[in-house]
Amino acid sequence: MKISILTISMVTAAALAAFGQEGAVEDVKHEAKKAGQTVKDGVEAAGKKTKEVAQTVGQKTKETAETVGHKTREAAQTVGRKTKETAETVSEKTKESAKTVHRKSKQALNKTKAETSGQQSTNQAPNTPSSSDR
Repeated sequence: MKISILTISMVTAAALAAFGQEGAVEDVKHEAKKAGQTVKDGVEAAGKKTKEVAQTVGQKTKETAETVGHKTREAAQTVGRKTKETAETVSEKTKESAKTVHRKSKQALNKTKAETSGQQSTNQAPNTPSSSDR
């Protein structure tokens, strides 16, 4: 009987040691699962934050593009208006210059005609027949 009690004690001690190790293994498994879940949660949170940031960046980029487009359109309109004003001013100045040149040319022509007429009238012989013509 002593041997049976000794054997039972040994088997019981071995079983308790095995159960103790099994408990430690279960603890390690449980902690590993917790760590894995924590990592998974962290990755999901980072993914959500990245998505939010990407959406914000996309929205800001869209707003910036719209603003740039609006400013570009305004600048083009301003350049167009200024170019038109400049063209109109140049056109008016050209017309004024042409009128002035025309007026001065006409005055010079009239003056030349008057001078020529004056010279012709002083150089003309009277219409009376000369004594030699008779």
